[in-house]
Amino acid sequence: MNTLLIADLHLSEQEPAITAGFLRFLREDAVHAESLYILGDFFDYWIGDDDPNPLHTKIAQALNELQQKGIPCYFIHGNRDFLLGSRFARESGLILLPQEKVLELYGKRILILHGDTLCTDDIGYQQYRQRVHTPWIQRLFLLLPLFIRLKIAAKMRAGSQYANRQKSELIMDVNQQAVIEHFEKYQADWMIHGHTHRPAIHDVHMGDKTVRRGVLGAWHHQGSMFKVTETSIELISFPF
Repeated sequence: MNTLLIADLHLSEQEPAITAGFLRFLREDAVHAESLYILGDFFDYWIGDDDPNPLHTKIAQALNELQQKGIPCYFIHGNRDFLLGSRFARESGLILLPQEKVLELYGKRILILHGDTLCTDDIGYQQYRQRVHTPWIQRLFLLLPLFIRLKIAAKMRAGSQYANRQKSELIMDVNQQAVIEHFEKYQADWMIHGHTHRPAIHDVHMGDKTVRRGVLGAWHHQGSMFKVTETSIELISFPF
């Protein structure tokens, strides 16, 4: 048996190939797993569980079918879909997790998270993140009419894309000290995250101990997953 982890699909109606690739992944890969973990930015944006987007209904139905086969699906919020809430979780069968979670898998301690909290050199983003995770701001936003939320989300995405073009690649990657602090805090053997869209496996040296950090790729042109088994942890890319 195996456990699968994915992130950064950025599902949207504008990218039907990614949606089709994810549905195929559920049918052909996830159906053989013990469990599936989605580590954020599952959707390109999320303006509330009351959004009647037909894509959300399609995805919820597909996830429910997976759950009915006895395969639980867990979800950690990303920076694009941090407002995904309990209503969609009930409709889809998703099990919502905190932003950082340690898994005990096949004798290994694996810390999973979206990854944006590791990018501490990007001070502007971290300030933005703190604002939008303020509970009263989220409540106020969700009280707005749907069409206004859509306009705000579009404006925020455009602003984020512009800001990212002005930043260096180094600033938008993880901070190594933040990585080490997370390993020390959780006493993990592995860390797996997404967010940076830089798929790789890195050795992290901590004194006489070497731990590993795995980064999932974004589903722009192909799928990306980690497969964890009793004998290995593999980063796998695959066509849609």
